Amino acid sequence: MVLVSCNKEANQQRIAENAKDAKKKKIIFENIQKGWDFYDEPINEATEESITIWVDLRAFMQELGQKPKKTISAYQQKSAAISKKAMVLNMNIPVLFDKPQIKSRISVLITKVRLLDMYIHLNNIPDKKVVQLVGEINKELATLQRQMDILTEKSKIPVEEGEDEMRRMLLDSARAIPNNTVMPTVISAATRGIINPNDARVE
Repeated sequence: MVLVSCNKEANQQRIAENAKDAKKKKIIFENIQKGWDFYDEPINEATEESITIWVDLRAFMQELGQKPKKTISAYQQKSAAISKKAMVLNMNIPVLFDKPQIKSRISVLITKVRLLDMYIHLNNIPDKKVVQLVGEINKELATLQRQMDILTEKSKIPVEEGEDEMRRMLLDSARAIPNNTVMPTVISAATRGIINPNDARVE
């Protein structure tokens, strides 16, 4: 009877723990589901035009736009897919955007996406941190697009006639100046007395 009673208590405790765990996982899932809201559309027309030539960025944003459903494992799979798309953003950047300021923003974006993928695959998922990272990824993506807009607008500014030739001339002039320029020798006061005053010297 004692053994049966102990087994019964153990089963009841296990059932209670399972129910508590299931409730916790449900809350985590609902929080992630509610906070999983990526800005998957270009923020303005200039960015929309730019994305047409940047295939990898377009694919990344399309992946962001496909929201998972039903289970936490679906969100884990989606996070892995987003991370995979983000990792190639630095590889085939269009010439217009192949600039240090764009690359640095992509690096930050990739870091945030990889952190999201790491957190959502933990046994005890920190749902608040996951939701926070979704917001940070949105912020980095908006910053990247604003920088793209700046470069796009600059590329539309017409070059003044002769500006390219002047730039080339300045560059050629800079290259023509030797780096090993000899500095004049400064003569100490003690030595000046034994030097011919008619000789050229530097004061």
